[in-house]
Amino acid sequence: MTRPLIGLTGRRKTGHQLIGQPEALLDLEGDWYYTNYARGVLAAGGLPVHLPLDVDPALFVERLDGIVITGGADVWPERYGATPAPTAEPAETERDDFELATLDAANAASLPVLGICRGLQVINVHAGGTLHQHVPAHARYDVAINGPIHDVAISEGSALGRLYGTSHQVNSLHHQTVDHLGNNLLVTASHEDGTVEGIEHTTLPILAVQWHPEMLDTCEGDPLFGWIVDQASAGTASAG
Repeated sequence: MTRPLIGLTGRRKTGHQLIGQPEALLDLEGDWYYTNYARGVLAAGGLPVHLPLDVDPALFVERLDGIVITGGADVWPERYGATPAPTAEPAETERDDFELATLDAANAASLPVLGICRGLQVINVHAGGTLHQHVPAHARYDVAINGPIHDVAISEGSALGRLYGTSHQVNSLHHQTVDHLGNNLLVTASHEDGTVEGIEHTTLPILAVQWHPEMLDTCEGDPLFGWIVDQASAGTASAG
């Protein structure tokens, strides 16, 4: 069986922003994401494909079977009509443009999309939602990232519920959360303090979580990666 092609978004950095680069390379740009995302896709039976920011996302969507929008920097607050708070990270407007356009193209083609951390936030903003700009209690970099630190409650009968049951233990590395929920999205996982931890679309194959399954020790068997590969495989079979 042919492995479905799963596109992975990433972020752009210059040599100045990377430790150990020779001086001659400091002005060069590089696109990257943590390899764990690709490993999760590979373990689930997919074939990960890097999506450089220079290409029109509509051209990718013609060739791909699914997309993972990975974690990273804040969505620039002006994207959802807010004034940047003092805690706002430096803008990555090129990535914002690319990922929002990627969702335009993916939704038009009903392509499966999995959002992780920033990916959830991008999906919410794309759907007309807004974000709380700074919730530091959830940025738990003081503990190991590869193990769970709290439970999330999951809605029975939801896509996440079918994957995990009604409760799941997760890590927490985000400082932004959903405020106003976007159009046609449902909250299907939440923290005990009310923080949105998982969302899904009412009609499109879109699923997103606020935690980082790719960083947990269970990455290579995590059902979220199985979900995106299964959804992508189903689309490939239908097209065939």
